[in-house]
Amino acid sequence: MTKAMACRLVALWCCWPVLAVGASTDYGDLAAARALVDELVEERGFNREQLLQVVASAERQERILEVMARPAERVKPWYEYRQIFLTEQRVSEGLAFYRAHEDTFRRVQAEFGVPPEIVLAILGVETAYGRITGSYRVLDALATLAFDYPRRSAYFSRELKNYLILTQEQQMDPLALQGSYAGAMGYGQFMPSSYRSYAVDFDADGRIDIWNNPVDGIGSVANYLRRHGWRSGEGVVVPAAASDEVPEAWFGLGLVPKRRVDELDAGGLHARAPLDGETQVTPVRLELEEGYEYWLGRHNFYVITRYNHSAMYAMSVYQLSQRLAAGLAP
Repeated sequence: MTKAMACRLVALWCCWPVLAVGASTDYGDLAAARALVDELVEERGFNREQLLQVVASAERQERILEVMARPAERVKPWYEYRQIFLTEQRVSEGLAFYRAHEDTFRRVQAEFGVPPEIVLAILGVETAYGRITGSYRVLDALATLAFDYPRRSAYFSRELKNYLILTQEQQMDPLALQGSYAGAMGYGQFMPSSYRSYAVDFDADGRIDIWNNPVDGIGSVANYLRRHGWRSGEGVVVPAAASDEVPEAWFGLGLVPKRRVDELDAGGLHARAPLDGETQVTPVRLELEEGYEYWLGRHNFYVITRYNHSAMYAMSVYQLSQRLAAGLAP
């Protein structure tokens, strides 16, 4: 970063200029927006006038509200959902990305204990290895969802708050950063709270850049998984076979592993790979064009779902990682 650019970024929060007449004020006068500004002024010492000008610059994005109403995990069955990610292109691009950053992936495994293919697969599923990171202004996305999406307004209000804090902390332009329709950012699509908690300066250049620096992007994903309890050397899932009498309720109990393997086996869901009977797992059933496929998710499967709370997401990551691992094998 040049000295001139650094000075400009500092100025964004230290002496924000008065906006021109006619600038967007979609949210500047909203009670909820002003309450958020009050919190940041009281808790973090923000300048009220400057912060109000930033919030007033946010623009409602109708398309975001339409997309949020129909996320792929709720609409598509597994046999369609997996086709988005388990493609030859996704594998070939992943292998090329790995070769370009092999030293970083090896260091990730050594320092965090997370297999390179898992980190690589998450990057592949999230952004096609940094190729598709989102085209919405993060400020617009988070403000739209915080103030015009009542079902999750509390969550996105917290994320907007974190976004404003991190742009000040990192001396970034809050009007310039782009991300997904949900406000997720960079190689690993971190929400602002995740950035502040888990993003790392993995190349030690003094700046955490998950937008343009693949080294920080790779290291941040690995750190996220480690901090959420990744167990080095332990598997992710094992395939299972079901008999007709498997209780339907087993597949609606959430993602936390809390069913013993021997209990499931007695009830008709049988592991198809060696697994200690006392191991706690999550029974997973995924819809095929005809019938279902069954899996037993282990602790690391649950860790992957901390990235996106969906069994289909975690299975896509796992299966892509297996294809990538096969391509990386000597």
